[in-house]
Amino acid sequence: MVSDTADTPPPIDTYGTGSNDDSNTVFNALLGGLAGIVLSFLPGSTLLGGAVAGYLEGGDPADGLRVGALAGVVMLVPFVVFGFLASMFFLGVGSSGPMFGVLFLAVLVVAVYAVGLGILGAVLGIYVRNEL
Repeated sequence: MVSDTADTPPPIDTYGTGSNDDSNTVFNALLGGLAGIVLSFLPGSTLLGGAVAGYLEGGDPADGLRVGALAGVVMLVPFVVFGFLASMFFLGVGSSGPMFGVLFLAVLVVAVYAVGLGILGAVLGIYVRNEL
């Protein structure tokens, strides 16, 4: 006996049951990173940018880890470029080997600051969205 259900699509309630897709996550991270860059004159701007990304993302706190890290990387790029240009201006183009190590350490500290506070802000943003 041939069944008529072979050509029917799945029920509508099974569509979109997963969390936000990757394109929304990247877009939310870009918006959060842009907010962090615009607010960079404030202390903790990376926390605020991560909070914006997390609030837009919604979902579970685990989703905040991914969107917060991406927003932190977005915010990290102009910080590193500005720091590199400032170091070239103040230290000169041909810096010595030990100065390169100091600059590398400074970039590492800024990366931990930007990405870490971006993740923390995103988790807090998701918490605020879920609780309010």
